Amino acid sequence: MTIYTSVEKELQVPDEYLEISKDIAEFTVSYLECPYECEVEIIFTDNEGIHELNREHRGIDRPTDVLSFPMQYYEKPCDFSYAEANQMDSFNSETGELLLGDIVISIDKVKSQAEEYGHSEKREVAFLTAHSMLHLFGYDHETDEERSSMESLQEEILNKKGYTRDYV
Repeated sequence: MTIYTSVEKELQVPDEYLEISKDIAEFTVSYLECPYECEVEIIFTDNEGIHELNREHRGIDRPTDVLSFPMQYYEKPCDFSYAEANQMDSFNSETGELLLGDIVISIDKVKSQAEEYGHSEKREVAFLTAHSMLHLFGYDHETDEERSSMESLQEEILNKKGYTRDYV
């Protein structure tokens, strides 16, 4: 699996946060039993940067905590039939990896939400990464049923990796 990580605007993001996001991304691919090696990019930015992306791509004029930019289409979560039928658009021609998409995390929101929810910033990075990875696999939270399924998977992933609310 190839995971590209980057930090915009020379922000101060601990290397450990990059490692946590990679750890969760890799584990999510394995946990969901994805049959392919995958490629994903994880970008850390600030509220200003994510606000601009949120406005540009979603028409929402405010910062958010995390944005997911899936590169695949799913009839249902983890249904890879579209990727298999559209291999030239779905796989990296050099590595053969499935192009999952991009994750953008606001480091400002990591800090404020960790304080708000009473857990560590590390746990918040893990949570936002797990949440976004599930979006890259076609999960959503538009209905109560979808929300319940996605939240359950997020908690399973975080608990299995040890990123519980008391993780420091």
